[in-house]
Amino acid sequence: MANIHYHFYPRTEPPPDFVTQIISAFEKHFSGISTVQLNKGLTSDEVLAKIRPDLIEIGFEVESGKTRDQKIERPVFYGEQGQPTLKYEIDAYHSGWRCGLEVEAGRAWMGNAVYRDLVQAMVMVQVDVLALAVPLSYKYKSSGRETSSSDFFNTRNVAEALFGHSRFTLPYKLLLIGY
Repeated sequence: MANIHYHFYPRTEPPPDFVTQIISAFEKHFSGISTVQLNKGLTSDEVLAKIRPDLIEIGFEVESGKTRDQKIERPVFYGEQGQPTLKYEIDAYHSGWRCGLEVEAGRAWMGNAVYRDLVQAMVMVQVDVLALAVPLSYKYKSSGRETSSSDFFNTRNVAEALFGHSRFTLPYKLLLIGY
């Protein structure tokens, strides 16, 4: 059995049925993307490349490279003639589920990519669920010695605070995935 971890927020609601399909895409490739089992983790682009065929199979439009025509964008604002005036990039999007997917790697926690993803999802049009995949363990060297950051558990603590607090309500649901 693969060891993908996940939580769905808010915790007062059951995950939608499609969550199992997203998790299966990660589980299928766990041995090749595992940040716990591999000596050195992959980049986010490398992880996305491994799961891309499975995501496409379940209906996602998936970033395929770094050129403009290979990127996936979601509108934030519309202007004259109904044309998007501001758009944010996202790794994958499923229009039927209104689900955006972001895969993060080395800079997920220490580079604050998690915060950027959480904030940008608040304003992207038609993103009702954000699936955010982060490393279970990000391994790196500090002062010449091996160390690691528990990115999934750190991100889970932020999600618990955001979705559990009574001061505000986020306009989307969150599927947090640890790989």
